[in-house]
Amino acid sequence: MGRVRRMIILVSAVMLGVSSGYSNAQQLIKATLLSNSIHLDPSQVKAGAVTFDVHNVADNNMVHELVVLKTPVADDALPVHKGQVPEQKFRKMGEVEDVAPGKSRRLTITLLPGHYVLVCNKTGHYSMGMHTSLIVTP
Repeated sequence: MGRVRRMIILVSAVMLGVSSGYSNAQQLIKATLLSNSIHLDPSQVKAGAVTFDVHNVADNNMVHELVVLKTPVADDALPVHKGQVPEQKFRKMGEVEDVAPGKSRRLTITLLPGHYVLVCNKTGHYSMGMHTSLIVTP
């Protein structure tokens, strides 16, 4: 009987939206890719499902991407090898590739609490300033 009761309590908690502190609601972050920077709005969200609405508004013909890396390292202190951040050295959460100027793409991923760095990892773009931090709170 105890097992059935625990199951009823668990199902009830799920139906009421009670969780272990992680948000079940999907959150939207506007990620604007400029010629030499990435702007996030907001730059802090709660843990859970997050959708990045990625827009390339660069005033040139540059194709960009957005790579989400989980790391305690500051966004301006990542290592660079041959003009790119070695993604395999970090926990890569997802990416949007090849966003042409004037175009948009979306990426939805689930993020746990912590510090994340978002970069455009096209050759040379990180060094031009195309990086920013995202804080995910419990």
